[in-house]
Amino acid sequence: MAVRIGELLLKERRITADQLQEALAHQKIHGGKLGSSLVKLGFVKGDDITAVLSRQYGVPSINLAEFEIDPSVIKLIPVETVQRYQVVPLSRTGATLTIAMTDPTNVFAMDDIKFMTGYNVEPVVASETAVQDAIQKYYASAAGIGESALEMASRVLDEMPIVADGDVEVLEGLEEISVDALMKQGEEAPIIRLVNVLLMSAIQKGASDIHVEPYEKEYRIRYRIDGVLYSIMNPSLKFRDAIASRLKIMAKLDIAEKRLPQDGRIKIRYNDQGKAKDIDFRVSVLPTLFGEKIVMRLLDRDKLMLDMTRLGFEPEPLERFEAAIQRPWGMVLVTGPTGSGKTNTLYSSISRLNTMDTNIMTAEDPVEFNLAGINQVQIRENIGLTFAAALRAFLRQDPNIILVGEIRDFETAEIAVKAALTGHLVLSTLHTNDAPSTISRLMNMGIEPFLVASSVNLICAQRLVRRVCANCVQPNPVAAPALVKAGFTVEDARWVVPQKGTGCDKCNNTGYKGRVGLYEVMDISETLKELVLVGASSQELRRKAIDEGMITLRQSGIQKVKAGVTTIEEVLRETVL
Repeated sequence: MAVRIGELLLKERRITADQLQEALAHQKIHGGKLGSSLVKLGFVKGDDITAVLSRQYGVPSINLAEFEIDPSVIKLIPVETVQRYQVVPLSRTGATLTIAMTDPTNVFAMDDIKFMTGYNVEPVVASETAVQDAIQKYYASAAGIGESALEMASRVLDEMPIVADGDVEVLEGLEEISVDALMKQGEEAPIIRLVNVLLMSAIQKGASDIHVEPYEKEYRIRYRIDGVLYSIMNPSLKFRDAIASRLKIMAKLDIAEKRLPQDGRIKIRYNDQGKAKDIDFRVSVLPTLFGEKIVMRLLDRDKLMLDMTRLGFEPEPLERFEAAIQRPWGMVLVTGPTGSGKTNTLYSSISRLNTMDTNIMTAEDPVEFNLAGINQVQIRENIGLTFAAALRAFLRQDPNIILVGEIRDFETAEIAVKAALTGHLVLSTLHTNDAPSTISRLMNMGIEPFLVASSVNLICAQRLVRRVCANCVQPNPVAAPALVKAGFTVEDARWVVPQKGTGCDKCNNTGYKGRVGLYEVMDISETLKELVLVGASSQELRRKAIDEGMITLRQSGIQKVKAGVTTIEEVLRETVL
């Protein structure tokens, strides 16, 4: 834009050629944008530049000094982004966000903001001085204006007990030279502070995962909060290797190995309202085309909900589930996709069963939480310690209850079934879409129908949906035909008024805070066992289970919509009729 604005002003005879050359020389010495140099030298006013840009590109201009911006709109774009692109969010109307820009031709800024916020972006032009004043006015309380990303990280972390000492300084270009160089980069004080802020901010925002992603022209960091990914920051690409090295050092991984995936663990201790608290991060490093993508799963022991009555079960399904895990032998399977809360359900189950006279053994990959009084084994397939090998060893350890992290193959399934038939309670997970299809999956693995019918006590399919924020909840009436189409009865559709969050500070303007489970609990009754023995399809098993009182995932979601716990949109996103 530097040459472009000079040419436009010259064309409109607002400056002379000599003034343009003088401004270019001033810019070369003092830095900044050409427009700023022209204003500082007194050749034009800021309003002159915005007027020219407005006419040239057909974008409205605005006097920011006369505009009062809603704080909820300001929160849509983080301070790092407004400083980097010199923009200010003005207003939000429906799915459109209006932003004031100094450079309306910066499509990269508009694309980044559209991607970050999820809104369509409409630009207006404002002078550079006005935009800087607005950033100072609206963002000064959020972060020190004029700070670099690393300086901000340092300042934020200085307020936390685990801050690394040392002043923050701007790093020069980081080049991959050697292992020693990588080690040195990862131990630079500014990088340490930035990574610490990255971890602590995730804890404070209630994130479940951190994604650190390198691309060809950008470096993106996202948090998964309540199951949805949000873009948090875009550090300079020159920090890519340093951040990766720092995280790999903390996870005790090989920083020189950049060609193969690696897995590790980071454990940190921080001060949480005067109390020392430990939290683990499960680290996965994956080589990609433009560098190493790092995903960290936050494992917060305090957030592990071990009270089964608070997970989201309806009363009757919970009663069936608890009865199944109290049986002395047989198999209880929990199914669902990754991130659906299966581990929490299993841990809640074995916590309920964990007594002094019970021997509980688990095989997990990985062990996410350490539970007192339970023998947990970490699977290591690279040395031959597979689920099947662990199960065989368990049977020689006099167990009462066995938890198998996942049934992945015929060998594991076969041993688990035999254990369930020889006086052991076996708890495990499978990746299937619903409870009835789990029967078909076991038989497709090679387990005989009579063994499935004899061993499986109960199957629980589950999903997680976001809770409506209790702080900003309000009625959101939906037309009766739409409710009926979603699965409500005609009678219910007449009186049900779904709830929805409008967005507030406590929920980061999403309208959701926290998650709750949807559960489909299929008790394997004698009738269902007979259907399994004759090779009935998943649809036939499903119909019979519903006749016997099974609440499907969609019905579980509908009940939670009735109770105002979640929204129609969340239930439709996670379930099918």
